[in-house]
Amino acid sequence: MPAAMSGGTVGAGGGGGSLDCRSFWKAGAHAGPSAPIREFHDELETGDFDRARVHPKFLHTNATSHKWAFGAISELLDNAVDEICNGATFVKVDKSINSKDNSPMLVFQDDGGGMDPEGVRKCMSLGFSTKKSKTTIGQYGNGFKTSTMRLGADAAVFTRAVRGSNVTLSIGLLSYTFLRRTMKDDIVVPMLDFEVRDGHIVPLVYGSQGDWDSSLKIILDWSPFSSKEELLKQFEDVDSHGTKVVVYNLWMNDDGLLELDFEDDDEDILLRDQGQTSGGTTKIQREIVEQHISHRLRFSLRAYTSILYLRKFENFQIILRGKPVEQISIANELKFKKVVTYKPQVAHDSQVVSVKVDIGFAKEAPVLGIFGMNVYHKNRLIMPFWKVLQEASSRGRSVVGVLEANFIEPAHDKQDFERTPLFIRLETKLRQIIVDYWKEKCHLIGYQPIDPKLRSQYKAALKDPSGPGGKIQHKAFTARKTGEHLSNLLPETYDDVEAVRLTANGTGSALHSSGQAQENSMESAGLEEDLVDISSHGVLDPNLNEKLSEENLALFTRREDLRQRDTQLKQTIGELEHELEETKRKCSQLAAELQIRRSQQQLPYNNTEAK
Repeated sequence: MPAAMSGGTVGAGGGGGSLDCRSFWKAGAHAGPSAPIREFHDELETGDFDRARVHPKFLHTNATSHKWAFGAISELLDNAVDEICNGATFVKVDKSINSKDNSPMLVFQDDGGGMDPEGVRKCMSLGFSTKKSKTTIGQYGNGFKTSTMRLGADAAVFTRAVRGSNVTLSIGLLSYTFLRRTMKDDIVVPMLDFEVRDGHIVPLVYGSQGDWDSSLKIILDWSPFSSKEELLKQFEDVDSHGTKVVVYNLWMNDDGLLELDFEDDDEDILLRDQGQTSGGTTKIQREIVEQHISHRLRFSLRAYTSILYLRKFENFQIILRGKPVEQISIANELKFKKVVTYKPQVAHDSQVVSVKVDIGFAKEAPVLGIFGMNVYHKNRLIMPFWKVLQEASSRGRSVVGVLEANFIEPAHDKQDFERTPLFIRLETKLRQIIVDYWKEKCHLIGYQPIDPKLRSQYKAALKDPSGPGGKIQHKAFTARKTGEHLSNLLPETYDDVEAVRLTANGTGSALHSSGQAQENSMESAGLEEDLVDISSHGVLDPNLNEKLSEENLALFTRREDLRQRDTQLKQTIGELEHELEETKRKCSQLAAELQIRRSQQQLPYNNTEAK
């Protein structure tokens, strides 16, 4: 089946119709009809054949760098975030309706500096970027094209800019549908420019009036907008400067459903077929996994954008479907957190680079085995919950880390890093950091200490009948004997020192010394790449043991059972109350009927006496 219809009839679908194949991963495989041979000879005669061409199918091929739709959305968010330096205070992501076919459209809008006519042409050109700052995220000049074409077949751009005393409005159309259905063998991007003169919006013509009129006709024929007035109406909510991107003819999955789900949650945009739970063995555990950010970010745009940027914005908001996204700091969600400094050897002639790695246990530990490193680049999340260690290994269970690696370059889709020797060394070092942290801290979440000295001291603390460890062990034994749960003996917070503190002059100091020795050994991990322990937070909790995970799971299961019983009891009470009301109503009816019958029986008797 061809990817482009043979005709170019205007009016069907979202302005000029849509592609035959609406599945992104199949659209590029369908070969459309080629241009007639006569057209080829005409171009030879006009001399237009001298310039290089980029076939429209390249737009689709280029967009396949985004394997994940949310990766494409994040590229457009990055463009807005880069505009913070130009005064941007928000970026809105929302759904709109195509008035020509009532199909949903995806809209991005920011109040940044906007683009003048030259800037919007550079934006919609291939491989051009003016972003050379050390702080801006975009750098390849390819993000707008790949991201919009990954989300839908077509995109319209509306941008207003103020440059000195000049106020300009520009409109551009990047339409894969138009290019394929009209059998173009070159990428044509129609553009319209306006300027504000004496309070009036007038056309700004750079070439000929005929070219301007031709661009207007193409945009009206192949966009969701039917008139020049309707196009200009899109600037009404752009204020004095900013940019709006409208993506339409959104891609569908193999089942013919939109890849983006706007219906299940009015305050979110979801990805279909991405929410299956792979972790958790019990119902309650699966429920916890499903609510965790590491799972939800795969299919919830709100969850993903909440951790997309490392540092919280001061005067900028991501507004998703009318509601601001609450930013989450993963590092602040860790317990027993430790900060480690990693110094990679970038180059002999470059300055020394120092990277801080926040590492700790997920707050759900040890109930869930959520783990992984969250690697950012220039404030932007590149690899969320990257599993540096093998998933089957118990080492590193529940260990989560956060770092900003500006010394390595991300891949074009900004969902991975280039596999350079520097990146491989980083992976090796992070694996070492996790293993060392696990050896030092695993007993804090109920696992047996790995270090022999720590293990013997840990057991001694529990066996000491006069110390807090012995008392807690006795309570734990009593709890098991009476059927209670060991988890009930835990302190209310992890800073509750008194209930679990080891003696300061005994085992506690020995454990601290042992831990300090490990930290000192980490400092001398290598000459080329130093690993220096900065600080460690968390209190040793000797009453935890290797069975804590099972105990906690039992608690959660018991809680779930109690909730179900409570629900059933409330339902039973409601049913009984309803039956009681029905019984009372029937009793009242019977009493009334009985009264009527008695009255009727007495009436003949009274009539007989009267006679």
